Amino acid sequence: MKSSCVLLTALVALAAYYVYIPLPSSLSDPWKLMLLDATFRGAQQVSHLIHSLGLSHHLIALNFIIVSFGKKSAWSSAQVNVTDTDFDGVEVRVFEASPKPQELMRRSVVYIHGGGWALASAKIKYYDELCTVMAEELNAVIVSIEYRLVPNVYFPEQIHDVVRATKYFLQPEVLQKYKVDPDRIGISGDSAGGNLAAALGQQFAQDANLRNKLKLQALIYPVLQALDFNTPSYQQNVNTPILPRYVMVKYWLDYLKGNHDFVQAMIVNNHTSLDAEEAVAPRARLDWTSLLPASITKNYQPIMQTKGNARIVQEIPQLLDARSSPLIADQEVLLHLPKTYILTCEHDVLRDDGVMYAKRLESAGVEVTLDHFEDGFHGCIIFTSWPTNFSVGIRTRDSYIKWLDQNL
Repeated sequence: MKSSCVLLTALVALAAYYVYIPLPSSLSDPWKLMLLDATFRGAQQVSHLIHSLGLSHHLIALNFIIVSFGKKSAWSSAQVNVTDTDFDGVEVRVFEASPKPQELMRRSVVYIHGGGWALASAKIKYYDELCTVMAEELNAVIVSIEYRLVPNVYFPEQIHDVVRATKYFLQPEVLQKYKVDPDRIGISGDSAGGNLAAALGQQFAQDANLRNKLKLQALIYPVLQALDFNTPSYQQNVNTPILPRYVMVKYWLDYLKGNHDFVQAMIVNNHTSLDAEEAVAPRARLDWTSLLPASITKNYQPIMQTKGNARIVQEIPQLLDARSSPLIADQEVLLHLPKTYILTCEHDVLRDDGVMYAKRLESAGVEVTLDHFEDGFHGCIIFTSWPTNFSVGIRTRDSYIKWLDQNL
């Protein structure tokens, strides 16, 4: 009996050691976030074990775990009709609010889910629930795109998928089928989905036939650049769940089909050093000392290497492509973008990507709403139902939908 108690105590202590990580007291529901982070870390470790055994790619294994625990069928209710279909060969899940007698045409949002370009799905409960709430509260048609993921495809195929599906949806006969007002359509996405939404918006802005097709864009903690992994938010949140800096760098390398041997070099900005001539112009558009307010820069110092690793950009030129890093787009492209909403979270390595993009858009004359949450963390907007319900998740979701309601 005594030995059993000792063993149990040791197991509890081991579990507590694995789960506990020091977190700022300003974070929403810190203990719940520790448990969520521990669960995700455990799934990552299992997927890497599967990979090392040669059974499957670690991202395929990890996504299998995520989807297996969260997949949801296209279930309709009296308020929202949900169907799975495809738009020009791209799978989508469509959420249609029940039409109201006084509204013959409805507004619409094309939504792009997050997950590091490699994980999650439009068909898991987190995104299904978010899009259902959006459709019902906005009395709208929500098109959630099931784009192809890494490692089955790499950049820029994910962009091609969302562009193709959106163009198909914007056809007059398709909008008529779904009873959508062509003047009230927006694009939106979170995290990597925010990256794809921003890339989609910029691509449309450069096409005179598509320039005015979108009324707005709403970007939720978007990832917008891969040139500087030492912005103040990257330095402040280097190990903050659920997206530590080294994980974000790996997602970038996976998306751009780069070598993981470059992770450590990129963490210290060796890929955009002063001797990297290709990075001079893009780096000039990403000067956070001028783009960020003093309340964010504080005492943080830029990390800029004099001499770096030239192989990185030579082997992965996509790092400097504005389609992968919308934050470094030319000013002429930004001029034509629609009204924009950007949601950022204090405890997120990507906070400054969003803040800097807001500043660049404002400088280009775009109307921007920057919605910041001091107790927010990356991914929080989808965590609104038990057992992963966070108060900041509900508040970010409600604030986002309120803005859409007022502006779409």
